[in-house]
Amino acid sequence: MGSSAPATDSDEPITPAGRLFLQPQLNQIIHCVMGFKNPIDVESIKSQVKSSLMLTHPRFSSLMVRDSHGRERWHKTTHIDLDRHVIVLHDPVSSSGDHETAVNDYLADLSTGSGLPTDKPMWEFHLLIAHNVGIFRIHHALGDGISLMSMFLASCRRADDEGKLPTLASGKSKGVNKNKKGLLGLVCGFVAMVWFSLVFVVEFVLRCLWVCDRKTEISGGDGVELWPRKLASAKFRIQDMKHVKKAIPNATINDVLFGVISLGISRYLDHRKPNALPEGVQITGVAMTNLREQPGLQELSDLMRSNSGSSWGNKFGMLLLPIYYHNSKSNADPLAYLKRSKVMIDKKKQSVEGHFSYKIGLFVMTYLGPKVATWLNYRILCNTSFTISNILGPQEEITVGGNPITYLRASSSSLPHALTMHMVSYAERADMQILVAKDIIPDPAFLAKCFEEALLDMKEAAAAITET
Repeated sequence: MGSSAPATDSDEPITPAGRLFLQPQLNQIIHCVMGFKNPIDVESIKSQVKSSLMLTHPRFSSLMVRDSHGRERWHKTTHIDLDRHVIVLHDPVSSSGDHETAVNDYLADLSTGSGLPTDKPMWEFHLLIAHNVGIFRIHHALGDGISLMSMFLASCRRADDEGKLPTLASGKSKGVNKNKKGLLGLVCGFVAMVWFSLVFVVEFVLRCLWVCDRKTEISGGDGVELWPRKLASAKFRIQDMKHVKKAIPNATINDVLFGVISLGISRYLDHRKPNALPEGVQITGVAMTNLREQPGLQELSDLMRSNSGSSWGNKFGMLLLPIYYHNSKSNADPLAYLKRSKVMIDKKKQSVEGHFSYKIGLFVMTYLGPKVATWLNYRILCNTSFTISNILGPQEEITVGGNPITYLRASSSSLPHALTMHMVSYAERADMQILVAKDIIPDPAFLAKCFEEALLDMKEAAAAITET
């Protein structure tokens, strides 16, 4: 349902990607969680929000309306009632004595809740006073994780110097120094790009239609997005990941993360049903890749420019990232999982799969309509096994309204997957929220432990290589 406000000619059309996230089957809300060090001052938070750059951005001050043809549009509103957006909960949100468990239970309930009302701009800030936690609920139609994190950090300050903005971790440039490659290298690179793109694009199309993963103990499916959820947090040290990636030439943090997921899921499946799966069974994940010219977090001024290669919105493609089950007892080397993940991800980097998924999504949404686009995206989710995302956060500790932030985490609305994972880095730490359909995966805390131990085992194996 759209707002009752009448659409006008001055209203801005919502992008095809934004419209997709407004469809009932794919209705997605992002939950950004921040823990505060000091007790929450509600009036200070409201004052911070009121004076922030966020309210000057048209997405955060517009209603979602539909025109006479049923197309979604952004309708600028002249007044924002902060009391309707800042939701204050003074009492504990759960009977659990553990703050982390209580907040995760609250987020799990939000993930299958009724969504955000459309008679106000589509965002809320929940303040859980008893738990010293704030939760931003932002509809995915407003923007992707890169846009929203960049916007959030523009309203924060460094804890060690409140006169400075947080440092944006931009990541490595996507460009390749062609001067280091001869003609033969360029030709081979082009051939590899064409070949891998063809293979992965064909696989992507088949996943949209009928090819699906073998059923395992973590498989979701049609309608699973409506099932009750549980949430657990896996906690990592960025320094441990850096130590592990040094053991494998040219490895990245993303390679390490995916190796950890591969090993952790294999161990979890062994725990649930030992020896139930044959070696090498493919378990396919869906990951989002940033398609902006500059990787990583963006300067807000760049995002606000519509002609910028770093423009605001949902500018990401979809990648299919397979892992392969291996019995953890017969595959004793934890770094073998990292090596396999790196080989697979390196091939993906040489392809245009992400750009293809983005462009084909725009084409289908524009010319075939939201019903066909929703069906295709829903089929991909039903035919794969999990979702994974990884967002770079600030490199140093930050404050909001002078109150230091102790952690940053993210999760989202439920999907047909029974397992979705969202990792956010913050000041040399990284927390991964593990959202599961609890009737399929009843013990997400144990799964989180599998991931944490997988990284520690990789670190130990990497240390052994360094010593030799």
